[in-house]
Amino acid sequence: MEKIKIDYTATAVNTGGRKGHVKTDDGQLDFDVAMPKEIGGEGGKTNPEQLFAAGYAACFGGALGAVAKGVKLNDAEITVKAHLGKTENGGFGLAVDILCKIPQAESLEAAQKLVEAAHEVCPYSKATRGNIEVNVKAVE
Repeated sequence: MEKIKIDYTATAVNTGGRKGHVKTDDGQLDFDVAMPKEIGGEGGKTNPEQLFAAGYAACFGGALGAVAKGVKLNDAEITVKAHLGKTENGGFGLAVDILCKIPQAESLEAAQKLVEAAHEVCPYSKATRGNIEVNVKAVE
């Protein structure tokens, strides 16, 4: 495991699990969460998978910026699909698809190389590597 020198710590508190409330210590996030209808919940509120997808998308966008080497990213889009499903042993697990649209890249192949380089340095990608399936793909 690679150790870090801590530069920043985000703190969030949940009460009530998937049918509860989440709040950060600075008050920037403060809302109810609910299970999605697709897995038997009431829906109508955000859920952990949406929060994970949003965080991963933003983090991956930062990593893409770090490896862009002169490619303009002002109109780039990173779409993260966080999938929740049952594992073979009956538990639950996550899988992620990351789709990156980089219009300013020379070609789709060049965009794919940038996406793969970002996947190597993104902190979320490092945290999930070897733990869940993550697919990264440049798209038009």
